[in-house]
Amino acid sequence: MPNITRREFATAALVLVPSLRAAARLNPAKAKSIDEVLSAGIQRRSIPAVTAVVADRNNITYQGAFGKRDGASGVDVKGDSIFAIASMTKAITAAAALQLVEQGKVALNGPVSKYLPELANAQVLDGYDAAGKPRLRAPKTPITLKHLLTHTSGFCYDNWSDEMQRWKKATGQTIPLGVVGPMVPLMFDPGTRWQYGYSMDWAGKLVEAVSGQTLEQYFQKNILQPLGMNDTSFVLAADKFDRKVSVYGRQNGSPLKEVPRAMPDPPKAFNGGGGLYSTASDYIKFTQMILRHGRGAHGDQILRSKTVAMMSANQTGMLAAGRLKTESPDLSSDVDLHPGADDRYSLGFLLNPTAYAAGRSAGSLAWAGIYNTFYWIDPKRDVCAVIMMQFLPFVDKEAVGLLGDFEHAVYAA
Repeated sequence: MPNITRREFATAALVLVPSLRAAARLNPAKAKSIDEVLSAGIQRRSIPAVTAVVADRNNITYQGAFGKRDGASGVDVKGDSIFAIASMTKAITAAAALQLVEQGKVALNGPVSKYLPELANAQVLDGYDAAGKPRLRAPKTPITLKHLLTHTSGFCYDNWSDEMQRWKKATGQTIPLGVVGPMVPLMFDPGTRWQYGYSMDWAGKLVEAVSGQTLEQYFQKNILQPLGMNDTSFVLAADKFDRKVSVYGRQNGSPLKEVPRAMPDPPKAFNGGGGLYSTASDYIKFTQMILRHGRGAHGDQILRSKTVAMMSANQTGMLAAGRLKTESPDLSSDVDLHPGADDRYSLGFLLNPTAYAAGRSAGSLAWAGIYNTFYWIDPKRDVCAVIMMQFLPFVDKEAVGLLGDFEHAVYAA
């Protein structure tokens, strides 16, 4: 991370003040309590900015934004402030792929190599020889779209896989930034484990191959524009840059340091695993669509009710999901968002079979982005919520602390 001076950091910390409060359908006292949790929380935890939205299937019930867009300008964050949402892209990719399943263009359980021929050559890492050279073999089961959507394909991110780290060290290979769906070995046979990884990259490539459109084009036409998600895109328009929130990072537990704001270059390729920019008020529309069993606010049928039911059900059987041991502490802490519980994975979401204490119900759906953006969807209680911060490492204790405080305040209200 680029260095900033101690004085610049102190200045950033001093400007953590409320910038927006807009609530509906909660009584003022309860809305104020959520405001207080967020505004006091970012000051106590030295988090530069946060925006949050809560809704039921039809109405926004709370919206708030606190802190500053960056450390120098004094510009408040607002409800339409733009964040890099990273892996919150994945659920939208899952929805896109399942639209193609609904249309009969893709088989959920058939070999995905039918649409992506290069995956016919995927190989499984099967140990190392006496010289330390990796041994590779054909997978016992072909990779299917279901494997990709449930992160059981065998593709693993090296950030959370010691096996991938060992393979990289043994081969001297690196995975360049910006590569979509790198052809790396599978760390296990498809369907035998859950491990977070490049699966959604490949699901996005499948959407492009089958639809004949780029992922940006497909998303806009079939999901984002029908839902009115007008600030969600892989490409940050120049006239929206003023609303983009700064990214921060910490190393070895040090104070957060700001990455200077700069207009991002358009991506050379669109990645189903991450890359979207969005706002909390935009993304809540996607989560509301799930609560409405696939319908948008104006009646657009984004997904069939039967498809949403599959996305809301355990699709990994007894395979536990959601826990990750970090191999890159500056990018992510160890991930365990539901301590003491064995969560599962659906077609695109983490699913908790048991309720969170003082929070979301059993059977809720959730995931996150690496810059500490989070959402959950609670069909039983008809509640969905989005909270966005913008710093590394992922699941930093302060980010998880604010997420938990926010969730408790939502259900208390």
